[in-house]
Amino acid sequence: MVYFSVAGAFAQDLRALARIDVVQSSISDMSYREMKLSLKLSQAIPYRIFALSAPDRLVFDFKEVDWTGFSTKKAVMSEKIKELRFGAFQAGWSRMVIELNEPMVLDEAEMRVDSLGDGAILEAKFRLASPEEFAQQIGPRVEAGWDLPKSIDVAIPKSRQTGDKPLIVVLDPGHGGIDSGARHGEHYEKTLVLKFAKELKEKLLLTGRYKALLTRDDDEFISLPGRISRARAMGADVFISLHADALESGWATGTTVYSLSDEASNEASAYLAARQDHNDLLAGVDLTHQSDAVATVLMEMARVETKPRSDLLADMVVSGVAQSIGRLRKRPHLYAGFSVLKAPDIPSILIELGFMSNTRDLNNLMNTKWRNKVIEGIVLALDAWSVEDAAQAQLLRQ
Repeated sequence: MVYFSVAGAFAQDLRALARIDVVQSSISDMSYREMKLSLKLSQAIPYRIFALSAPDRLVFDFKEVDWTGFSTKKAVMSEKIKELRFGAFQAGWSRMVIELNEPMVLDEAEMRVDSLGDGAILEAKFRLASPEEFAQQIGPRVEAGWDLPKSIDVAIPKSRQTGDKPLIVVLDPGHGGIDSGARHGEHYEKTLVLKFAKELKEKLLLTGRYKALLTRDDDEFISLPGRISRARAMGADVFISLHADALESGWATGTTVYSLSDEASNEASAYLAARQDHNDLLAGVDLTHQSDAVATVLMEMARVETKPRSDLLADMVVSGVAQSIGRLRKRPHLYAGFSVLKAPDIPSILIELGFMSNTRDLNNLMNTKWRNKVIEGIVLALDAWSVEDAAQAQLLRQ
């Protein structure tokens, strides 16, 4: 394992995904047995937390953080910490290592998005543990990109669906594992959307017209790039990400469908080319030996075809769900730069089922009858979209 000094943090590429707010970030004691880490970031990012021994330490991996200005003297207010190190780990990844004076284990962790759009806060709580309990928390050391599928030697081109075989729909229940997503009372986003995804998968399979798959079928953490990679490895014709947000303040309600914005599309191509494995950018196209500029152009060309297909799917889901449940919010189809929408070669949408912070929405999410109606609307939309999309594909062939 490689550690990075505080001085090394300032040499980090300043195009990092998230900047740290040094004033609002700290590591402090909650009691003589508990410690709390709070990091204020400019935006939410994938992360993982694990423990290592000899010496005992807690490790945080992020994709990725600009540590400029972060100071050990200002941030550390805990007697339980022997040493704190942070900086760039490898391309696209940052790491923080907390060396402990005594064994501690993770109690809970959550990354919350600020309701006003002002970044995100990662909070993690730890408690004292016996050496035996700490030893049980130590897992295998794997490098960043731990959840990505292994590269294959031969790329198999993925042809556009033409309606002659079942449509492969990959459903992506948001969050999972240590990332609980939004929380309202005793309800967790990761649990509610997984339940909905399993029900939607079952309904799609019963039609006989779809092959439905899940990026996760249990309480598992998957990074955002890992979700797209899994969908591509599954041969996805369509990718649908499922979420149910919560706001700490303000009022929001209703189902919303997102597709990728034009501005985010252009930025995504350049970012992916610079940051990700070229084996995993486009299905069936070997970009391993191509420059970032060539990869960017090829991805933008792929999006010329894919983005209108995603937008059409989003519109049809809005229409299908509205027809099923009777009403939606005033602007049900929105555009955003969510990471899970950035696959250049897979039509992708994100469905915000509702807001857990709204009592009516939360009751709906927990109501089987309401979920079934939304599922009927999504299936209806996929039926209409698959026919229209296949017809367009046939025209392109002629």
